[in-house]
Amino acid sequence: MPLQKIILKPGVNRENTRYTNEGGYYESEKVRFRQGTPEKIGGWARISANTFMGVCRSLWNWITLASQNLLGVGTNIKFYIERQGEGIYHDITPITAVRTLTNPFTADGLSSTVAVTDGLGGYTVNSFVTFNGATAGALVVGGVTLSGEYQITSVSASGYTITVASTPSAGTSAGTVYATYQLAAGPAVVVPLSGWGASMWGFGSWGVGATSTAPLAIWNQNNFGQDLIYGPRGGALYYWNATIGVTPTAATVTSSNAGWGIDPWNSGDWGSTTTTAYCVVSSTLTLYDLTAITFQTTGILPIGLLPGTIYYTRYLTSTTFNLSTTPTGALITISGTQSGVHSISPRGVPISALAGASNTPLSQTYFLISDTSRFVICFGTNDYLSTVFDPMLIRWSDQESVTQWTPAITNQAGSIRLSHGSRIITALQSRQEILVWTDSTLYSMQYLGPPYVWGTTLLADNVSIAGPNAAALASGVTYWMGVDKFYRYDGRVQTQNCDLLRFIYNDINRDQFDQVFASTNEGFNEVWWFYCTADATQNDRYVVYNYLENVWYYGNMSRPAWLDTGLINYPLAATFDPATSTGNIVYHEYGVDDGAGDVAAAIEASITTSQFDIGDGHNFAFVWRMLPDLTFNGSTAGTTPSLTMQLLPLQNSGSGYNVPKSIGGTNSDATQIVTATQTYPIDLDTYNGQLNVRVRGRQMSMKISSNTLGTQWQMGAPRIDLRPDGRRGG
Repeated sequence: MPLQKIILKPGVNRENTRYTNEGGYYESEKVRFRQGTPEKIGGWARISANTFMGVCRSLWNWITLASQNLLGVGTNIKFYIERQGEGIYHDITPITAVRTLTNPFTADGLSSTVAVTDGLGGYTVNSFVTFNGATAGALVVGGVTLSGEYQITSVSASGYTITVASTPSAGTSAGTVYATYQLAAGPAVVVPLSGWGASMWGFGSWGVGATSTAPLAIWNQNNFGQDLIYGPRGGALYYWNATIGVTPTAATVTSSNAGWGIDPWNSGDWGSTTTTAYCVVSSTLTLYDLTAITFQTTGILPIGLLPGTIYYTRYLTSTTFNLSTTPTGALITISGTQSGVHSISPRGVPISALAGASNTPLSQTYFLISDTSRFVICFGTNDYLSTVFDPMLIRWSDQESVTQWTPAITNQAGSIRLSHGSRIITALQSRQEILVWTDSTLYSMQYLGPPYVWGTTLLADNVSIAGPNAAALASGVTYWMGVDKFYRYDGRVQTQNCDLLRFIYNDINRDQFDQVFASTNEGFNEVWWFYCTADATQNDRYVVYNYLENVWYYGNMSRPAWLDTGLINYPLAATFDPATSTGNIVYHEYGVDDGAGDVAAAIEASITTSQFDIGDGHNFAFVWRMLPDLTFNGSTAGTTPSLTMQLLPLQNSGSGYNVPKSIGGTNSDATQIVTATQTYPIDLDTYNGQLNVRVRGRQMSMKISSNTLGTQWQMGAPRIDLRPDGRRGG
């Protein structure tokens, strides 16, 4: 018989049986389709050996006026900024409280655990606190000096515990301590709750415990010019000033009792002098008047200043300024001694603390900054002059303003309430509109101009979205994952056909829908979704839709966040190591191997066809050789790339694979390795072109796989040589 060419339909289809999908593919692992044929996906490499704490679920990339390419990294524990090319994660987690504690530390002398007394609460396990002594010796307990940042390990009604480097002797500290608390850490996974108080008032039957979930810790972030606005979902918004930078800037704190115009508000006529000891700060930063700043120190600040407290600069010179506690308040005076190195902190401050802030939102479910006239828009927030959170309210600032949220006839600040659904899930900026998802509808939000400013239109009812990061915009079309199917919006809302629908939703952890993360890989015309399989609590699988070729494929990979940005040459993704509770950022489509660790590892890639007939499928056929058709183009220089081709014969669809797969031989005889005959890059289309096998059946599947360093491949149209072999099995 002549050679039989195997030409298959692109894409993976698991909506039917393996035999019904004859002429296609049924399983895939780290393989994509290009021009109809499968190829191994690109590799990845970490940006550096440095790591960040927690699970990253938010990434944002922008460039400052100083041409610094920055990446915002939000985890469930902290918020970082990474400057491209450095690979260092700079901590800018906001401060939420500064407290004065008296004799707070207690050690039992048996372990390195120290108990801290602070009954005001507001902290959680895994949150961070920094201690500074207000008096000499206040940070000493049991012979051990506590200084710097500590992670909270447990929480009680009276305080919390931390772990120190060595075991102190039993005892209690003596003196006054300043405790500076960072924004509380949140859950790394969605935590199901049940019982009294677990759900909203009025839900569930009387006397029966209701159920709900503790929300996943997710940051929202967007740049306002060169600066960054960021905040946790359900929390306040914070402002990071690019002029201050990502690292602490050393500052000298002195006092002065004379100076030109040192306090025109409170010290008499302009130009007069004063004998009051006003605080004077000198640094290398050039800051505008009324810039909100905070201090950090390795020692003790003078009396009148506290670490982590917001102060406002009052201009003296470009790098020297006085301070006040409010934008229009009296200048601060200082006294007493000081020690250590003082710095201006790079941490963000609440937008409510910025000079001129007026009725800023108390919390938000999601926010973005519109391309049209730069409005800051909050979705799910409190209304003007109200402290009540409204999950269906959309509220925006004045045009080109972060601080002005009070509606007036002279500005464009305002709000609007959606009517369909019970809560807003997320929003996405599209071509000339903003798409807003509630838990049951999709709205279009468009700029109208004064007096209405923004208006909404209902696009579709009875639609769903899996989570706040489940939508992506690709080539002007919005795709998103719902709770039971996929959707697309290109001017009208449609169900997106998915050849993997049953495979996905029959093996998905619905409690972890909030972890679903969608993004694009524009270089390959793909939309990716990462999600948790049924038994997983972290994203462990991905599904890809190639919108140019209209095909689907999938694989296993743990990525809690992904960002495809035009400002960096490669797509970025976050990794997470459960053993250390740390993560890193990796470049994707970078090389051909797994470079997430200290040593590069081979990527296991494979694709398996559906069952197809050998010959006409009526008689048995004997296959005695395969002729591969492939290319190793893209493999690493200096390597000899290879892959494995395997024939999986069956007597019929329900018989299972033959055992052994090879007639008169073993399973391994049906598996052959294709290896380039010359080292890259001499000739990657030269390989062992004939593979001898002994396979008998009516139908078969074919599997192509690779697991060697430096290997990249693309499959073409292989051929098999066969002859009739009767009608009986055995």
